[in-house]
Amino acid sequence: MRGGMNSSFSSRRALLAGAAATLALAGCGFQLRRAPDFAFKSLFVPGKTAFVNALRRQLRAAGNVELVPEEEKERADAILEVLSENRGTAVLSTNSAGQVRELQLRLTMRIRLRTPGGKELLGPTQIEQFRDITYNETAALAKEGETELLYRDMQNDIAQQTLRRLAAVKSL
Repeated sequence: MRGGMNSSFSSRRALLAGAAATLALAGCGFQLRRAPDFAFKSLFVPGKTAFVNALRRQLRAAGNVELVPEEEKERADAILEVLSENRGTAVLSTNSAGQVRELQLRLTMRIRLRTPGGKELLGPTQIEQFRDITYNETAALAKEGETELLYRDMQNDIAQQTLRRLAAVKSL
């Protein structure tokens, strides 16, 4: 009988601890991230780069903005232009023989949001991402694949940041 009481007491205690944690999170204003609300209902995003494709994918996933095709761009409420996309690397460290051991990958995007009439909604904005990677010349092919994965990850991060910046625009 005593083992049954301990089990009941433990489960009741766990339930109370869970309820307390839920109340604490609710009281602090914690919320799960939701799809952003945009001031525009339709958007034209010109270009065919990997970043533009990632950005379009994120916009479709948000589900509350229509992506307008090129042939109908004049009916879009806003146009998101990718002004530049720059990839770069910098050496972070070398060994005693002068061989590279660590690199920093950099991805910089410049974007601008405007209406079809030319009114600027979001001026030229630069978004940067950095990733550090170790380098080994004996595994150069594997490191090349890892580098491409990191660049793709940075593109997705920048696409998410871009959506948050677009959501900050409150009026057309």
